Amino acid sequence: MESFSARLLTWYDRHARVLPWRVGPDDGKRGLRSDPYHVWLSEVMLQQTTVATVGAYFQKFVEIWPTVEDLADATADDVLKAWAGLGYYSRARNLKACADIIVSEHKGLFPKTQVELIKLPSIGDYTSAAIAAIAFGQKTAVVDGNIERVCTRHTENPTPLPKVKEDCRTFMAGVTPEARPGDFVQAMMDLGATICTPKNPTCSLCPINADCKAYAAGTMLNFPVKAPKKKKPTRVGAAFVLTNKDGAVWLTKRPNKGLLGGMTIVPTTGWTASNDGETGANSAPVIADWAQKTGIRHTFTHFHLELEVWLARTDKSPTNGWWSAPNTLLGEALPTLMKKVITSALPNAFRP
Repeated sequence: MESFSARLLTWYDRHARVLPWRVGPDDGKRGLRSDPYHVWLSEVMLQQTTVATVGAYFQKFVEIWPTVEDLADATADDVLKAWAGLGYYSRARNLKACADIIVSEHKGLFPKTQVELIKLPSIGDYTSAAIAAIAFGQKTAVVDGNIERVCTRHTENPTPLPKVKEDCRTFMAGVTPEARPGDFVQAMMDLGATICTPKNPTCSLCPINADCKAYAAGTMLNFPVKAPKKKKPTRVGAAFVLTNKDGAVWLTKRPNKGLLGGMTIVPTTGWTASNDGETGANSAPVIADWAQKTGIRHTFTHFHLELEVWLARTDKSPTNGWWSAPNTLLGEALPTLMKKVITSALPNAFRP
């Protein structure tokens, strides 16, 4: 029987996904590699986000900032505006910080080894290993969610997430070939995304099913083993949409650190992941004729949030913020939560 890696690479050569940040297998076999800037940018975007969602954001970023030097020259606010809607906004702040360091300390060149890459902000074990393998042809043990699923099923590993990650790294270190390690890593990712899927895997089409223990036993859906989920608490608060006679909306900004750090918001009460915020019109930032609109519910990683939504009009400018005209509102660095709030109060706010 051919080796694990040989079977997988043969499959990848025929079935590799076409992705905007990727060099295809034919070019890969000729020694071409993906731009490390593109690999880094895509991997940061793909954390907690699907390929389908990331594609458009990736294209927008590389059109606005074609190189890491261009990204370093951007303002943090512009990066957050381009990131708005992608979620997990600390990634955008770290992206900008990382670009600054690559330009100022590495002359605009990405380090070529995992040891050096992991020292940069936003680059952890997984991302450093992925960049080193895909962009620089280094043999590294890359483990993401798709690869975890392939590894745990192939070996019927009973260790629950996240502890099983170390076993998966050991497995990957053993099967990753010296030749074409970047293509092999991407083949594992593609296998998990298209064949070894969380539900309804098409095991009969899998190139490595001959020695997959879970396939032999029919236990594929039992892996990876997940630790019991903790129940998410629900926090409450209020959000206040204030407009003026010109239809502009009053906006302010979250502190740079913490949840939604540095993002643009309408005024809200002081809810956090661990505490409720005040509710009711009496907690509004200014005195006005407030009308309650339909509340919204939003889910963060560790908690649910239920916000009352209040709307009022005033011709006086509050403090610590700015008026955003109707034709500029869509370009603000508004997270999805705030777009939900504003749409609840002003249903046509984001329509052309």
